[in-house]
Amino acid sequence: MSDAFDDLDDYRDEAEQVVFELQERLGEVSPQPRLEPVRKAVELLGDPHRAYPVIQIAGTNGKTSTSRLIDSLLRAHGLRPGLLTSPHLVRFNERILIDGVPISDERLVANWRDIEPYLAIVDRDLEAAGELPLTYFEAMVVLAFAAFADAPVDVAVVEVGMGGEWDATNVADAQVAVFTPIALDHQERLGNTIAEIARTKAGIIKPIASVVTAAQTDEALAELRRAAELSEATLAVEGVDFNGSTAVGVGGQLLDVTGLAGRYADAFLPLYGDHQAHNATLAVAAVESFLGGGGTALDQDVVAEGFATATSPGRLQLVGIEPTVLVDAAHNPHGAESLAAALRTYFHFERIVAVVGVLRDKDAEGMIRALEPVVDEFVVTFAPSERTSEVDDLAAIAVQVAGADRVRIEPTISKALEVARDEIRDVAKGAVVVFGSITLVGRVIETAAEEGWKPST
Repeated sequence: MSDAFDDLDDYRDEAEQVVFELQERLGEVSPQPRLEPVRKAVELLGDPHRAYPVIQIAGTNGKTSTSRLIDSLLRAHGLRPGLLTSPHLVRFNERILIDGVPISDERLVANWRDIEPYLAIVDRDLEAAGELPLTYFEAMVVLAFAAFADAPVDVAVVEVGMGGEWDATNVADAQVAVFTPIALDHQERLGNTIAEIARTKAGIIKPIASVVTAAQTDEALAELRRAAELSEATLAVEGVDFNGSTAVGVGGQLLDVTGLAGRYADAFLPLYGDHQAHNATLAVAAVESFLGGGGTALDQDVVAEGFATATSPGRLQLVGIEPTVLVDAAHNPHGAESLAAALRTYFHFERIVAVVGVLRDKDAEGMIRALEPVVDEFVVTFAPSERTSEVDDLAAIAVQVAGADRVRIEPTISKALEVARDEIRDVAKGAVVVFGSITLVGRVIETAAEEGWKPST
């Protein structure tokens, strides 16, 4: 049976039931700062997370793209990786990839039914102790580790959900800890300063591991250095121990990466934005660390293939043509700044209309302020979530930043998209850019596919 993402097999209804059962648990926006329940669950299952080596990725922005780039390089090297990322854009299956393919409905159902009795044991123990049962994210992490062991995989590439030290993924002992840029986000749970947030994220560093990090602020880097020294782990820093440069190319960019052990010139990456060049450079260092302890260069063809076949859905992704529609998962100011920089450097649009929806716990003003210099008009709508900002409240913020003449309110996503597309349909070099929430981006990707905005390839 095919493992293709859109495979309409006999297990679709059962897979949807699995997702429903997960959704009945406490949601991802309320992670519990604990590891013991997840550790107990995997112990009952025979420690599936120890059946393969692990590369773990933490940070504020770029985690998913970097994880997918690492996965692509490993597959180009001939390995069979498992990949865990979150959240998903359209279907839950996107979160768990086996050898580059979303887990099939059949295997999702089978793996869930295998672990269900053990999750129930842990739930009962937690409830007896007056604690909350396993959350959505905790149960999903156990499911992913079990699915990877069942596949089986040669290595697991695991994206941290939130923070690091107490994140459910941290029951694994990663051989390589990877850090993307650390910035302010989720302050209510991780801390109000970059140093506090970095300290929590540094908790994924394990004894005698390899640590590779993107360029960081002095505060964040100090915390990573401290944690690495305490764990007797080796630390490699972008801009010091490895680096890369990029040039804009047709359909992406050309990278020149000097890794920990080798140089890889003129490697084509079909992703837009200097931030993706940094993610790719970090991915190379991570894979060099994993495969040869940072002392053995990768094959040039492996890097070329790994980059050329890399994808990062929802990250400056073209989902429509005639008119052009791009979606980007930027949902905090740091991500919005990267999006704005990419729009300036990689595209030459004469007019940009942005469709924006934001969750109420996010810094909407910071995001809109970052995009204001490159966006001509903001169409404000809602993000598909119970946590969405009220459209009127978000519009008030947009008016404060950009002025009333550049803001329009459309309370339904379908109307917002219709208005935005009509605004640039007759502009020779116009584009709609959707940002602000991963849930909004996912809905637009789904709509674009259903309505055929872009011919299938």
